[in-house]
Amino acid sequence: MKKIDLSAELKGNSYPGRGIVIGKHADGNHAVIAYFIMGRSENSRNRVFTLEGDNMKTEAFDPAKLVDPSLIIYYPIRVLNDITVVTNGDQTDTIYDFLKCGGTFEGALRTRTFEPDPDNFTPRISGMVDRKTGDYKLSILKSANNNPASAQRFFFEYTAPLNGEGHFIHTYECDGNPIPSFSGEPKLVSIDGDIDSFTQMLWESLNEDNKVSLFTRYIDLTTGKFETRIVNKNK
Repeated sequence: MKKIDLSAELKGNSYPGRGIVIGKHADGNHAVIAYFIMGRSENSRNRVFTLEGDNMKTEAFDPAKLVDPSLIIYYPIRVLNDITVVTNGDQTDTIYDFLKCGGTFEGALRTRTFEPDPDNFTPRISGMVDRKTGDYKLSILKSANNNPASAQRFFFEYTAPLNGEGHFIHTYECDGNPIPSFSGEPKLVSIDGDIDSFTQMLWESLNEDNKVSLFTRYIDLTTGKFETRIVNKNK
């Protein structure tokens, strides 16, 4: 697979929707996670990321303007021992609960499907990373060409990831009406730079009108300690 320039990829797409990047830093010592959200409607744009211990949640920036919280208020990040889970919806909790009871990432997601938001039927994208090994998984649950009668589930597993490489998956292929779902394998990208430069690169590459919030985390694969950055357009 050809490695793409993550900044150029984001700058060339006005609406990838929600996106997850997971990989191993070029230094070989850190797992890297990024998650961003974008929005076209006032309700989708009325959000901020907030830390809650090791976890992260979305909240309404202006509670008075919140219309329907069901698909926009959730925990994108949950940590269970050595595992960090990242998703674009409440399937974070499904995965967390399955893992806590001895289940699997895949088993949890087989109980879920795409979001019930016609006509887009937004895909559910999910990932998890093991801080002991740096191994990670990604998944996308989507409809068959926006047909809600057919659910498709795809799982991708990355064992012994190479230094400086990661993968990027997002909900939408591009803007549209209805919005076309992401297709193909997660995209191979480079992972390097310190957390501040990495965060800045991502934030500045996202479409100015549509970007809402960004989360990044660097996890030390030896100690388990981590650094986190959050950028919210609404301040």
